[in-house]
Amino acid sequence: MPRSDAVTAGEQHDFGAALLDPDLPLPEGIVGPHGKKAEKRFAVYRNNVTVSLINALADIFPAVQRLVGEDFFRDMARLYIAKEPPGSAVIFEYGGGFAAFLQNFEPLSRYPYLADVARLEKAWLAAFHAADAAPLQPETLAVIPPNGLAEIRFTAHPAARILQSPFAAVSIFTASREQRPLDGIKPATHEDGLITRPFDAVEVRQLPPGAAKFLGALIAGDPLGEAAGHTMADHPGFDLPAAISAMLEAGVFSACSASQPNPEHTP
Repeated sequence: MPRSDAVTAGEQHDFGAALLDPDLPLPEGIVGPHGKKAEKRFAVYRNNVTVSLINALADIFPAVQRLVGEDFFRDMARLYIAKEPPGSAVIFEYGGGFAAFLQNFEPLSRYPYLADVARLEKAWLAAFHAADAAPLQPETLAVIPPNGLAEIRFTAHPAARILQSPFAAVSIFTASREQRPLDGIKPATHEDGLITRPFDAVEVRQLPPGAAKFLGALIAGDPLGEAAGHTMADHPGFDLPAAISAMLEAGVFSACSASQPNPEHTP
């Protein structure tokens, strides 16, 4: 245990660093009972901390773990922990840089889709912990005069997330989470994903072409008419009525109004 007198910020940093790096020496001032050497006791403590963080990453990224195998994942997670220690006491917030780590991890260079699968898993967890809000009901839009619909702006549900990937990340994520084989999935296929939590359960859906652009514009604060116009210019076959119906069913938004744009939004 650390000595009982005041501990400096530098000593705290050294202690935290030594906990996650077995190559670092025992921090100054760490002694066992009766002033005995503490190397072995500290090594046990260090291992327990590392194992706890590895387990946390496995809980946050279960699809990635299944895709690479448990043993490989745990060895890889140990390297990640040494590179990026936790910056918050809230454990579910850990792993913010894990996707980038996977993207640059040479042994996984043949599997570039893994980074986006990890981003989906992190978005899933963020949606799970997002604030509660009632999803926007179709009846709210139904009472708006048709000539006013183009100016409507939407408030995103706190759990709504969009991920665009050059890979089949949504299909791979879903198959892995459901413990199904990846047979038939073409990894190099572009897929866009929508993560929502309209009620109690987080849902991940694959979006049709153009939907990510459309929903992203609405989430950013663009009015409905402008978002629809820009999307259909890029995707002539975009089905606007179907997209509106789907976004309401998925609970992407919690409110709408004809109010002025958010001053923080820059078109």
